[in-house]
Amino acid sequence: MQHLPEKIRSKKLSTRVDLTAMVSVSFLLIIFFMVTIELSKPKVLEYGTPDCDDCGERYGCNMPDENRSMTILLDGNNKMITYCGLLSYPIDAPKEVKYGENGIRQKLLERSKKVYEYSAERGKRGRGITVIIKPSKKSNYGNLVEILDEMKITGIKSYAVVDYYTPEETKLLAEK
Repeated sequence: MQHLPEKIRSKKLSTRVDLTAMVSVSFLLIIFFMVTIELSKPKVLEYGTPDCDDCGERYGCNMPDENRSMTILLDGNNKMITYCGLLSYPIDAPKEVKYGENGIRQKLLERSKKVYEYSAERGKRGRGITVIIKPSKKSNYGNLVEILDEMKITGIKSYAVVDYYTPEETKLLAEK
């Protein structure tokens, strides 16, 4: 009798796959993509056009009220000039103002109070001052931060930082 050779059977390996590392990697990827999506969203400042009662049928016109505007020109050496209204026909003539509580803050509070009174007289309660901040190339970043702090301290919500100077404003900075 001949012996048939026995078949050598291989060991059966476990078919279970350990997914612990895969779960960790997938959570890291999810977090990474959530953060990058949030950071890539465009940051936009909403700009609303004013309600204009004097426009008649023109919807959403943008007729500025120069009685409600104040311009702050920032220049080198901590120099700051303010005026109200249009430079060609100023409501408050251009003058140099210092930083701080007794300087620009006092000027902003006084002008803001006048604008609220002006708006109340015309039946447009709640319309405050609009401040236009114009830093020159000579001004430093600290001065801009100080003015933005003053906007927060005085409660002025309507302001804009503009990098355009008219020729008259450039001349005004050069002479003062």
